[in-house]
Amino acid sequence: MAQIMRPARPRTGLLATDGKPHPLQDALLAVTLVLAVLALATASFRGLHVLTSWAGLLGVLTGGYGQYVSATTRERFGLVLGLGASAFGLFFGIYHGGFVG
Repeated sequence: MAQIMRPARPRTGLLATDGKPHPLQDALLAVTLVLAVLALATASFRGLHVLTSWAGLLGVLTGGYGQYVSATTRERFGLVLGLGASAFGLFFGIYHGGFVG
C-alpha cells in the first residue's frame, strides 16, 4: 500500500508521458505534422506537384528520424500519422509530375 501514499508525478507536457521534457522529439513531431498537412493540402492541385513532392519527402525524412529518436508512445503515434500523410502527399506529388517542374 506504499504506492497509495506516494504522490503522483506531475505531467510536464502533452507528449512526454515519462515526466521528462523532450524538446527535440516534440519539434520533429511538429515539423512532420506541418509538412504532412502542407503535402495533403496541395496534393489535389496538379500545378503544385513540386511543392507537394518536396513537402512530402521532407515530412517522411523528418518523421523517420523522429521515429528513430522518439521516447514515448504518444510521440510515435503522432509521427506515424505524420509519416502516413506525408507519404500520401509524396505519392500524389510524384504522380502529378514529380520534384521538378
